[in-house]
Amino acid sequence: MTCGRGRPLRRPSCSVLERCVTLPFEKLGREPSIDLLQAFVEHWKGITQYYIESTDENTPAKKTDIPWRLKQMLDILVYEERQQAAAGEAGPCLEYLLQHKILETLCTLGKAEYPPGMRQQVFQFFSKVLAQVQHPLLHYLSVHRPVQKLLRIGGTAPGSLTEKEEVQFTSVLCSKIQQDPELLAYILEGKKIIDKKKAFRESTALPKDTAGHRDKDYPHNRDPQLDRECCGVPALNSPLPAKPEGTENGPGESNLITSLLGLCKSKKGRVALKAQENLLLLVSVASPAAAAYLTQNSSCCVAIAKHLCQLYQSMPTFLDPGDIATLEGISWRLPSAPSDEASFPGKEALAAFLGWFDYCDHLITEAHTVVADALAKAVAEKLFVETLQPQLLHVSEQSILTSTALLTAMLRQLHSTALLQEAVAFLLGTDQQPTAPQSSPCTLGAHLIMHCDHLSDEISIATLRLFEELLQKPHEQVIRSLVLCNLEGRLYVARGSQEPESYEDTLDLEEDPYFTDGFLDSGLQPSTKPPPAPATSSDGKTAVTEIVNSFLCLVPEEAKTSAFLEENGYDTYVHDAYGLFQECSSRVASWGWPLSLAPLDPHEPERPFFEGHFLQVLFDRMARILDQPYSLNLQVTSVLSRLALFPHPHIHEYLLDPYISLAPGCRSLFSVLVRVIGDLMQRIQRVPQFPGKLLMVRKQLMGQIPGEHLDHQTLLQGVVVLEEFCKELAAIAFVKFPPHGPHLNFSPPPEEQV
Repeated sequence: MTCGRGRPLRRPSCSVLERCVTLPFEKLGREPSIDLLQAFVEHWKGITQYYIESTDENTPAKKTDIPWRLKQMLDILVYEERQQAAAGEAGPCLEYLLQHKILETLCTLGKAEYPPGMRQQVFQFFSKVLAQVQHPLLHYLSVHRPVQKLLRIGGTAPGSLTEKEEVQFTSVLCSKIQQDPELLAYILEGKKIIDKKKAFRESTALPKDTAGHRDKDYPHNRDPQLDRECCGVPALNSPLPAKPEGTENGPGESNLITSLLGLCKSKKGRVALKAQENLLLLVSVASPAAAAYLTQNSSCCVAIAKHLCQLYQSMPTFLDPGDIATLEGISWRLPSAPSDEASFPGKEALAAFLGWFDYCDHLITEAHTVVADALAKAVAEKLFVETLQPQLLHVSEQSILTSTALLTAMLRQLHSTALLQEAVAFLLGTDQQPTAPQSSPCTLGAHLIMHCDHLSDEISIATLRLFEELLQKPHEQVIRSLVLCNLEGRLYVARGSQEPESYEDTLDLEEDPYFTDGFLDSGLQPSTKPPPAPATSSDGKTAVTEIVNSFLCLVPEEAKTSAFLEENGYDTYVHDAYGLFQECSSRVASWGWPLSLAPLDPHEPERPFFEGHFLQVLFDRMARILDQPYSLNLQVTSVLSRLALFPHPHIHEYLLDPYISLAPGCRSLFSVLVRVIGDLMQRIQRVPQFPGKLLMVRKQLMGQIPGEHLDHQTLLQGVVVLEEFCKELAAIAFVKFPPHGPHLNFSPPPEEQV
C-alpha cells in the first residue's frame, strides 16, 4: 500500500485508536462511548484519507486497509448497540453514521469502483450493518436512499463480479421486509420519486424506539413522519393512486425487484437460486397493505411475466412433442436439463422456460392472495393471450403442434389455484351454456376441440393429450364446460319410457348377436380373482355382473387375442381403475355433485339432444378406430376412459350404462362401440387368416416379435385397441358400481377394501 509520494500507507498508530481496536471491548471501562466514538471517527477518517493521499488506481481494495477499517467500524457499532440495549437508543457512533451520511459516501465510492473491488466491500458492509445492527435503520433517509442507489448500481451490471455480494445484500433486505412490511415502501422506491405528496398525508406513526432519535437525521423543528412523506416514501396504508408515477422502470433504472430479477438470470446456479428464494420471500409478505403496494406501485408481476415470455421466445420455433415430454416435471430449484437425457436442439432453452414457469407457479402458490392474483393475471395476459394464443390459432401445423405440446407441459406443472383459474378461462372461456350442433367456434377451446379432429394426426394426438391433462386438474369448470352442461336434463333418455327398477329389467341379451356368451364363459376370465365389490344385495351383484359382461363380451371371440398370450387381463384393469377412480373422487369431492340421477318427467316434451362438440369429436374418432393410426387410437381411448372415471351420475349413465333407452337420433359410447363391432364383423370376412395375423400384430405391439408390415395392419391394430378398451370400460364400471341399487353412490369404500 503506497501513498501519493510512493511511501507505504500505514494504518494510523494513535494510542486511542490502538487501544480501541486491539483490546477487547469488555476492557474499555465503564464509559466506552467516548473512546468508541473517537475510534469510529478515526477509522472513517482513515478511509477518506486514503482517497486524499493515494493516486495508485491499480491497487485492489482488499490490499488496502479499507476492509480492515470497515470491519472495525462494524464491530464498534455492534458493540455500542449491545451496551445501549437497555436504553433502546441509538448510540453516538450510529448517530455519527447517520448524520454524516457515511452510507451515502460509501455508495458513491462503490459506484466509482475505486480502488478496484470497492463495490464488493461496500455491498458487504451494507449487508452486515443492516443484518447485525438491530436498531431500525431503513426508515432513515440517510439509509434507505443509499440502499436504493446501491440497488441501482447492482442492477446496471448484469453478470458482474459482485453477484455474490449483491444477492446477499438483497437477502438482508427481503428478510427485513418480511419482519417489517412497512419497509417495503422505503426500499422499493426507484430513481423516480412520486411527486404527489398530498395523496400520502395519512401515514402510520414511527416505531417508538426510533421516533426520538430520528430527529437527529432531520431538523428538530420538523415532524419526522412528514419528512418521510417528503422523501417520496408513503406509508403502506396511505391511499394509493390508480397509476402512480414512476412505477415503470426506465431502461437504466433499477430497484429491489429488478435487481432480484437480474440476479435470477445469473449463470451461477447458486446465485440464481438464492435470488429466486429472496423474491419468493418478498412476495409472500403477509401484510395486505404491503401486498397491495407491491402490485400497484411496482412492476413486479409484469416483469416476472415478461421474463417468462422472453424465455418462451428464445426457444426454437419447432420442438418435437416427444422431446418436450422428456423435460416435463422439471423443477425451478433444479432448472438445468437432465444430463442423462438425449440432447436435442433447444434443450437448454426449453429447460430454462419450464423451470421459470414452475417458479412462477410456485410464486403464485406461496404469495399473498393479492400478489398471487395479480401475477396470475399477468402471466395469463402476457404468456397465454399475447404469446401462445396466436400460435395455437396459426395456420402453420408446426406452430400449432409445438405450442400445443408446450401448453400441455405447462398444465402438467401447474398447481396454483389462481393460475389454474386463469388457464381454464383462457382455454374454455367463462360461458358454461350447452352448445348447439351448428354453432361456430367462438372460443379458443372450441378451436382446440376442432384440432382433436385435425387432418394432421400429430396435431390431433397433441391436442387430445392437452385435454386429457386438463381433465385431471381440480377445476369443476373443465368437466362442466366440456361435458356436463350438455348432459343436464338427461335429454339423451327417451321420454315416456318407464325407468327400470333395476338393470335386470332391461336385460334381453338374446336379441343382440354380440351378447351370445355369459361372463364366465367369455374366455376372458381374470387370471386371479377380481377385487371384491362393495357389499351389495344379490340384485346389485347381478346388475354389475351384467354391465361388466356387456363390455367384456362386446368384442367377438374371433377378434380376441389377449387370452392366447396369458396376459394379465381384466383384473389388472380393475386394480388400475380402482386407484384412478379413488383419485378422481377425492379431486371432485368438494364440488357437491348429486349422488343419484334426477327422475325424468314422462310428460315433459322431448327436446333435441346434442352431446357437445367435445364428445361429438371423441365419438366420431371412436367410430373410426378401425381406420386410424395406433397411437391416435390409444389417445382417444385414454381421454374417454378419463371421462368415464368421473363420479357424476349423468356421466356414468351416458358413458357406462349399456341399457339406457336412448332418445331418437341420440348415441352413447356403448352404441358407438356396437356400430364399430358391426363394421368389424363385416370386415373380418374380407381378411384372410384374420386370427393369425391379429395375434402376430398383438405380439408386435408387445415387442415379443420384430415388427414387420402386414396387410390390413391399421385394422388389426385397431381391433387390439378395441379389445383392451372394452376391458378397461368394464373395469371402470365395476369399481364405480353403486352398493345399493342402480343409481350411483359415490361414498368411498373402507380403506381395508383397497
